[in-house]
Amino acid sequence: MRFSVLIRLCPVLVAALCGQARAQPVVTLASLEWPPYAGAQLPERGLSTATLARIFQAAGFTLEVKFYPWARAVAAARHKPAVMGYFPEYDAAEVRRHFICSDPIGHGPLGLAQRKAQRLRWREVSDLAAYRVGVVQDYVNNYQLDRNIAEDRQRFDPAPDDGRNLLKLASGSIDLAVIDQNVFHYLLRHDSLVRHIGQRLEMNPRLLETKTLHVCFKPGRDGERLAAIVNRGLKILRQDAR
Repeated sequence: MRFSVLIRLCPVLVAALCGQARAQPVVTLASLEWPPYAGAQLPERGLSTATLARIFQAAGFTLEVKFYPWARAVAAARHKPAVMGYFPEYDAAEVRRHFICSDPIGHGPLGLAQRKAQRLRWREVSDLAAYRVGVVQDYVNNYQLDRNIAEDRQRFDPAPDDGRNLLKLASGSIDLAVIDQNVFHYLLRHDSLVRHIGQRLEMNPRLLETKTLHVCFKPGRDGERLAAIVNRGLKILRQDAR
């Protein structure tokens, strides 16, 4: 499996950023259990966390991550003064109304899990109206799919997290489950509840889209400064990777 997340720290990045702050102030961000991108028990707390931790360390900051259920993570970033933002988030106009989004810290292939015994064909998002689709509560998904749900043109069933969404799929409660392809494969290998039903599930070959992943900061001068640090670090990493 290929994870499109930047995690390599080059000496140029250290040299460019480490002089910005000699002390070690703490940047506190909220996140969720969303392997392989983020998780308290993952190596380096996940691929997205590793990227941010190394960029902030190079800039003279210590990254502290507080893990919550998704809705609480977003709420903490909006309302808790000590929490400066949250990650990883898909880019969306609604998100940018409330937060300053960084440049992409990675990419995630967003698709649909299905039962092997019921392989479904679709071409347009509107074709999914024929099926009951499972989504995770409060996640941003594909724009057209979310719009169809909001306008009552798509049957859907919310779940509290990806794992339970897949359990509902395996039981037949829903026909399809919206999920990041990398998250799907990770859960099938490592999640104790999902692993035993994994042989019944697969990803539909057609993706909804490839999403960009971002860290989103509170609006204001501090948020702008932190977003600029992340963007500068990402730019150096990408230049070094060429």
